[in-house]
Amino acid sequence: MHERLNKGLKSCMIGNLMFLAFSIVCLIYYKVYSPGSAVSKIIEIIAYTCEFGGFAMLIWGDWLISTSVRFRNTMKILFTLYIVLESVMMILELNSYKFDFYKPYSLTLAIIHAAVSGFICLTFIQLDPDKKKLEYSIIISVAIIFAGMLGNIMGLRIYFSIMVNGVAYSLMFYLILRLIKREEIEVDCHGDRARVAEYKSTFFDE
Repeated sequence: MHERLNKGLKSCMIGNLMFLAFSIVCLIYYKVYSPGSAVSKIIEIIAYTCEFGGFAMLIWGDWLISTSVRFRNTMKILFTLYIVLESVMMILELNSYKFDFYKPYSLTLAIIHAAVSGFICLTFIQLDPDKKKLEYSIIISVAIIFAGMLGNIMGLRIYFSIMVNGVAYSLMFYLILRLIKREEIEVDCHGDRARVAEYKSTFFDE
């Protein structure tokens, strides 16, 4: 089951890197956008490819993590909601010219996006709440997420916040994989015999 967990973490890392690629493509898209332009259409296709590819990798990784790790229901449920949230926002971002209600430069939207994303990132402390190195890794990732709000202050659209989220979550999954590889954190997985006591998080009560 630990191998399944590692595959899930790697898949989620790749999925977030694809979300990062989506944001970079959006940056190019809005620089060269021209209604009916063949170039704009090609870039839009690339953006959708990155989005749906990232979405698929995250769903697969989420399933692997959820079916391998014991307990941590708060983390599992909220991360699934995060995948849905990011996907919906990316669809709205790429089609914002078609949706009048969507305000891509809204500071409120940027704050809510960062706050929700940061809280969901924080739930990954549940993997091993007694380990300081995991806490530091999560805190660094959360700090990067909140830095995404600066894009709005600089006059950038919400895709900048999505881009920063991609960096933060990719870094978080990389650091978790590194901690597991170095045996600096221990995660309860289905099938474990050494750790059979009921899991109890000091950060989130389930």
